[in-house]
Amino acid sequence: MPEFRYVNGIRIFGFPDKASLINYVQGKNEILVAVNAEKIKNADQELKDVINKNIGYPDGVGAVWALGQKGIKNVAKIPGVELWLEFVEKHYLKKSFYFIGAREEIIQSTVDKLNEEYPGINLAGYRNGYIKPHEMEDLFHDIQIKKPDYVFVAMGSPAQERLMMRLSEIHPAIYIGLGGSFDIYSGKTKRAPQFLIDLKLEWFYRLVTEPKRLKRQLKLVGFVKNMILKKY
Repeated sequence: MPEFRYVNGIRIFGFPDKASLINYVQGKNEILVAVNAEKIKNADQELKDVINKNIGYPDGVGAVWALGQKGIKNVAKIPGVELWLEFVEKHYLKKSFYFIGAREEIIQSTVDKLNEEYPGINLAGYRNGYIKPHEMEDLFHDIQIKKPDYVFVAMGSPAQERLMMRLSEIHPAIYIGLGGSFDIYSGKTKRAPQFLIDLKLEWFYRLVTEPKRLKRQLKLVGFVKNMILKKY
């Protein structure tokens, strides 16, 4: 079992690379939750409970920093935007997949690209992330009937975690929350250049290209302060 630590009440597992995480979850029907500095600082008790009952993994440099400070040194940052495609690459001819999230044109572009890049992919179903209350039962029924092995949910946090918890209660599978991953995969949003990713400055690129994120980033000053003071 990989090492884990609790950071501000959130259990985070430290994996040395993506392959270790992928191998660890095989045969387990769990929810994989990407943990970053924002979640560590702002998660409410409901979200913490979801993470702690499942598998929280370090999606951001803040989570890696926190685990290192607590004694787990060989920890990789595992971006959710890359992780889900690793699962697809490894299992697309053997396992079935269900995709939920983003706007209709984005999810359709995502599915079209998946079919092109992974011919023969076992696509159990998909739908956009704008689920009206009266549509929820239809989604539950579809999941129960099609019984996918993997369910990817790209709706942003904590909405995606809440939905994954509800779905996991009616159908056991591997669930992964993906935030804006479909936007990036479909080409709607550009990811940071690789050299900035290597320099751990992907957050800076997103701030420059999405100035509306400034308010969210400023809230993380408290995270940095608490890390420096070792309050987590």
